[in-house]
Amino acid sequence: MAPPKTPLLTVDCVVVDKSDRVLLIRRGNEPFKGAFAFPGGFVDIGEDTETACRRELQEETGVKVGKLALLGVYSDPARDPRGHTCSVVYVARVARADAKAGDDAAAVEWMPLASRPRMAFDHGKILSDARRWLRAAKGEKAS
Repeated sequence: MAPPKTPLLTVDCVVVDKSDRVLLIRRGNEPFKGAFAFPGGFVDIGEDTETACRRELQEETGVKVGKLALLGVYSDPARDPRGHTCSVVYVARVARADAKAGDDAAAVEWMPLASRPRMAFDHGKILSDARRWLRAAKGEKAS
């Protein structure tokens, strides 16, 4: 029996520092070259999603994180123009971190969490969801 054809599995990491800034990369490659995105990428065979998330974050930004919290799973078949992907998205909090662009990231930038930059893929929705999740974690009411 042939294995079923399924979406490719990816991860993304929303990293927020103590100043409520979010770490974004500027994509160095198509699709969405030049747009902002969360650090992330494809899960390797034999790798769990948490390990993949930490690996992709470190490869693209040089940042290492400890605890990861699951934000959600994003699986819209149209989220990636290259084909159907399903992304497991995590949130990590850091006191502060020096980030440096690496791998396929053209640049990295810490932006205020309230920013609304042009985002790749469905990362604008992920950013909105992360804002709500972080407010709820602090016990704040959504505005």
